[in-house]
Amino acid sequence: MLGWVITCHDDKAEELLTRLENEYGPLAQCRAVNFRCGLSTNMLSRLMCDALHATDSGEGVIFLTDISGAAPYRVASLMSHKHSGCEAISGVSYSLLAQMIASRETMSSSAFRERIVSLGSPDVTSLWHQQQKNPHFVLLHDLYEY
Repeated sequence: MLGWVITCHDDKAEELLTRLENEYGPLAQCRAVNFRCGLSTNMLSRLMCDALHATDSGEGVIFLTDISGAAPYRVASLMSHKHSGCEAISGVSYSLLAQMIASRETMSSSAFRERIVSLGSPDVTSLWHQQQKNPHFVLLHDLYEY
């Protein structure tokens, strides 16, 4: 099963998880990390790292964030580069997460990424999708042999 780390500004992450658990019961391998005013990005990173390890069963972890480019998304993006099977998603809402709960048990992390982005588009995106818009650049001098 894919782990979920819901991380948002203020108390939104905890509110989303509580609402999901009130409707669907306790969610295994799921943690909420709130990015409250005054919390440093270093501490946010440590909290998210703890949540990553608590939710990872070896099948992958999905970081679900509220705003693309904001601190929770940036930290999730860095962690997803270091850990295989991790995806960073931004723009999530309660209704979208509710639609995706059952998919945690049946999809790979990349298939989950594709599905959640297609359901939530244009408000939802992923690190992978953002990287496709901005491919890596190649220095011209690397193209020529010396």
